[in-house]
Amino acid sequence: MGLSRQFLNLIVANHEPGVKSLCCMNLEHLFGSPTMPPQTSQTPSGNLKNEAVADLTMERIQLRPPRFSFRTTSAPGDQRKLDCFPLVDSTMICVDQLGRAFCFDAQMRLAGAVPRLHKPKCMPISLFVPKPDVDKDFSRLDGGSSLLIMERIPKPEVGYNTQYSDQFEAYVFGRTTTASWVKSWQRQLLPPPPYVRDPKFCHSHPEISSYVVLEGGSQVCISVKGVGTYLLDTVSYTWSEVGKWTLPFQGKVEYVPELKLWFGLSAETGYLAAADLSTLSALDSQPQLVGVWKELVPPEEWKESKDSQLINLGSGMFCIARFFQSRTCNGDYGDELFDQNFAVFTGVKLETPALDSNGNSDSSGDTNVDGTNRAAKIRMTPYKSRCHASNGTAIDAVF
Repeated sequence: MGLSRQFLNLIVANHEPGVKSLCCMNLEHLFGSPTMPPQTSQTPSGNLKNEAVADLTMERIQLRPPRFSFRTTSAPGDQRKLDCFPLVDSTMICVDQLGRAFCFDAQMRLAGAVPRLHKPKCMPISLFVPKPDVDKDFSRLDGGSSLLIMERIPKPEVGYNTQYSDQFEAYVFGRTTTASWVKSWQRQLLPPPPYVRDPKFCHSHPEISSYVVLEGGSQVCISVKGVGTYLLDTVSYTWSEVGKWTLPFQGKVEYVPELKLWFGLSAETGYLAAADLSTLSALDSQPQLVGVWKELVPPEEWKESKDSQLINLGSGMFCIARFFQSRTCNGDYGDELFDQNFAVFTGVKLETPALDSNGNSDSSGDTNVDGTNRAAKIRMTPYKSRCHASNGTAIDAVF
């Protein structure tokens, strides 16, 4: 199957405020036998209902016991908070309600303190920008991998004249001083994107709706609802506006080098979708989706309870995590309402047709065609969907 790792990581909120657990799901359970033949891309406006995986294929599961649990420091119950930001594989940085932080590697079973954030974040999003070659080169003084942490809905900073903002920060892996050969995570404030200090948006509280790493990590792109799209240079940490439009995705967007396209969940439908962002800075309008696939049809009585998450597993393989709530009537007279929460995990694989006996495929030469033609050749193979019914816990993040 070509999976690059064995487990899917789940951050689970427990009954007790301020406590999070790390649970793991064996990815082989998601990528067994395909549930349907490979599907071709549909047009973004097309009817995908008949192309989706039937809900009858869902298997009910229980989460495995937590591998680790984390607890915040003492605080009133409603103020205790712990955010977990993924780095790579099973490594993460966790931050509590006071901004105190630690780095944890679940595979190595190691934890270490990192500098606290300049300011705790209310509703943070994060983007990891890997630079493994720089991390391993101890002779380099420039920063290596970085974790960007941003407020999803930043407060306006109209009238601020400082260069940096405590609503946008980064952890950068590098040497602590020029005289030191030790590398560790260092905190760094970032400048805010221009709209945060624009009086025009001081009363609308715009939300960052999608975000993606571009150009091999040299740029980060964010789209802001009702505002536009911005690029952050991850070397100089300067922002530039790309346009007044937004990316056609919601949440994090992932690049698949084997397919030369970017994949995310459509902002309009929530379905898995693809776009070509290779010329983003040169566009004068919103990039168009070039392919859409639907992997699941949930029962009609299920309603989405929070944003779905797309997890990139490498080599065109993804897990799509969707969250639902159903309401049923109980009691002798059907006058008692019972809410049940569900999380559904579906494994999918995106690939171009296999080579024939002569080593050719109908996708040959696709490096010189546009994203629409590349997407038309891609097949999406849906694998198993596994459903977890909540027993009072909530899955916060999947990576």
